[in-house]
Amino acid sequence: MLKVQGAASAALGRRDLLRSGVGALAALGAPRIVHAAGTGRALKMSYLFDHDSQLGAGADEFARRTKSATDGAWRIDQYPGGAFGGELEMIEALRKGELDLAFITGAVFANVAPGFGILDLPFLFRNAAHAHAVLDGPIGRTMLDRFRQHDLVALAWGENGMRHITNSLRPIHTPEDLRGLKMRVPQSDVMLRCFRQLGVDTAPMAFPALYGALESGRFDGQENPIAVIRAAEFDRVQQHLTLTGHIYSNAVIFMSKDAWSSLGAKERGVFLEAAHAGGAASRQRAGRDDREGVDILRASGMQVVSMVNRAAFRAALEPTWSNFATEFGPDLVSRIEAVPTATGNRG
Repeated sequence: MLKVQGAASAALGRRDLLRSGVGALAALGAPRIVHAAGTGRALKMSYLFDHDSQLGAGADEFARRTKSATDGAWRIDQYPGGAFGGELEMIEALRKGELDLAFITGAVFANVAPGFGILDLPFLFRNAAHAHAVLDGPIGRTMLDRFRQHDLVALAWGENGMRHITNSLRPIHTPEDLRGLKMRVPQSDVMLRCFRQLGVDTAPMAFPALYGALESGRFDGQENPIAVIRAAEFDRVQQHLTLTGHIYSNAVIFMSKDAWSSLGAKERGVFLEAAHAGGAASRQRAGRDDREGVDILRASGMQVVSMVNRAAFRAALEPTWSNFATEFGPDLVSRIEAVPTATGNRG
């Protein structure tokens, strides 16, 4: 459970914190923080979701490994729940050295460099196991290295999860069912334009304000991984869930250049290994939540459409999808699609 600093903060439940957004955090005057035990040098690590989330699971494993491998010389203090603002704000805080570490989901990476938008193409990945094979191979390693050109040190890939659609109006079986829906999507030009191709009235919004926008009717729906839908309790304001799995939502553990520069060669190896373990832990948690979460959401009253014709949705995205594929490089798209899924990986 999330630890909250200060008596006023402690009075707020997890759901209220998720709904209240960044403005409420500022009003409280103190960030939410999960202190690591020990007296070693502290590094600040932030992420968008609650501590009890796939990102929190990854951050916990990263912190544990770091502390163990350095005999407590370093500790990671976690600031969950958007304590440093939205993910674009976290990126700026990393660049300015105001934040040491962040676990950031991939929906905002195209704002760092347009080429990263290729990972936002709907139906590019067959499933999570295919995405793992791509990101853990040469393509993924090259992309992590490219963040250095943008004043960010990317340590390892993690996972947010496969994205699915919820809404408050009607079940979604076909692409035509999406027409006219007002939907929030993340701050990604690729996702905005692709959903508009499907006839959706879309707009971006930072995650902390989303629950209130759904509750008020500003948006009819949204799309996120099952773990996020559950943690944010969107089932309270959304009646329908469609398991489209339209986008694999990756995440990356970042370190600021200042913090990275302060490490010796051996310490850098420790942090890299810890980050890979943290990324793996986030994948395991996201996979578990994906497997178990749908039944929980169904039991809460959501009507679930469990299967859709992915080919029909993909065809309905033309010509926007092909235009983006050309922009990002058709050869790269073909290479991604050709990567085999490793036997035994989660699908």
